[in-house]
Amino acid sequence: MHPDSRNYANMDGPYGRSEYSNSQWLEKQEARSKRSKRIVSLSLPPSLPTPNPSSSGRSFETSQTLMFQSPGAPLRKVIGTLVAVVALIVVGVAVGVTLAKKNSGSSSSSTTSGSGKGSDTTSPSGTVNQTDPNDPSSFVKDPRLKHSFYALAYTPEGSQLPQCGNSLEAVIEDIQLMSQLTSRIRLYGADCNQSALVLEAIQRTKVDMQVYLGIYNIPTDDAPYVRQRDLIKDAITTYGTDHIAGITVGNEYMLNYLNANGGTVPNSAIGDAGAALLIPNITDTRNMLAGLSLSKTIPVGNADAGSYFNNKVLEAVDYGMSNVHPWFANVSIDIAAGWTNEFFQENNVIVAASLPNNPKMYIAETGWPTKSSDAGNANNGPSLASEDNLQKFMDTFVCQANTNGTGYFFFEYSDEPWKDAQFGGVEGWWGLFNSDRTLKNIQIPDCHID
Repeated sequence: MHPDSRNYANMDGPYGRSEYSNSQWLEKQEARSKRSKRIVSLSLPPSLPTPNPSSSGRSFETSQTLMFQSPGAPLRKVIGTLVAVVALIVVGVAVGVTLAKKNSGSSSSSTTSGSGKGSDTTSPSGTVNQTDPNDPSSFVKDPRLKHSFYALAYTPEGSQLPQCGNSLEAVIEDIQLMSQLTSRIRLYGADCNQSALVLEAIQRTKVDMQVYLGIYNIPTDDAPYVRQRDLIKDAITTYGTDHIAGITVGNEYMLNYLNANGGTVPNSAIGDAGAALLIPNITDTRNMLAGLSLSKTIPVGNADAGSYFNNKVLEAVDYGMSNVHPWFANVSIDIAAGWTNEFFQENNVIVAASLPNNPKMYIAETGWPTKSSDAGNANNGPSLASEDNLQKFMDTFVCQANTNGTGYFFFEYSDEPWKDAQFGGVEGWWGLFNSDRTLKNIQIPDCHID
């Protein structure tokens, strides 16, 4: 293990919504209207359904200090005015497009490196072409994209409550792009109709894609869990199980529970108390699946920060997903890939193998940010957030992990502007693609994996 082996965590979750107001930790964030950057330096422990919340916010772990950033109320007023103006322009453009292409249908398109055939139709973002405007499966593949990733982490654009601004058209385009890179994706939650939208998009594009559906649950209120469970149940009833690889109940649940209750060690009395709240949701998800009398058994798992797995939770699941981020551990890009593998093996794989059920372990998130919105967060100490360093991390991790048989979800498919607006720093800049679905100035490694 690298001598600077620190616990780190990457807090993903929805903030600022009324259903989370009973959480002590989240109440503090809402009261301050700021994004927590918690740093921990500890020794390592041994017809479609209707909309729903998945979010991913991330915390920077480096010391035991709490730092806060103000989002800036005056800026929000300016942004609100600009949004209103832009909305009027968009409506005008939409009317013109509708009149000009009233028979174009609602399909998205396929990937192109910029010069498509004259007869191709382009997607709304202009990055994907398809030869038949009414058939999303006719998308044109982009030669720059290689099917080299075991899996990708994905949140459909606009999948945050209460707005729920996602759309089937956009998700189709995302699936067209991601299917050229991988055969697996994971979701974080089920709100805003994510599960159904993704499964519908896979059906329309006719791609080979498996999805780990997600439920983002919290300790203080069972309503978000029940709502998302029921949405997933509806999606399974509608689309079947052919493209569902698993259901992940909880994302960094234990990390958030410990932070909210003054704990630091997952296998402690406080950690076990959190497990006692989480495990019933896991069991209930299994019971929901059993009640559907499905043709196959869908695995049920849990995702958490790499150092925050509780053994009782691992004993209750079929798989665990571990967030392992060298950036948040202040690891140099020069050793980031090796550190990621070593941390995962020593702290997750070996521990899981010692349990009676031996749950399969995956890296739920790993990657490297390409920029920061402010100079203060432009580096993690030893290394910069940059496209060059994302390239270096891909070049030293992806093909090697494929060869080693490591199951990993590269973080992430595309940049997420909502995170940048809410949290700043590197939060919104982890994508292989820009938020407009154009590929960043990177070269995808070429080491095919099914």
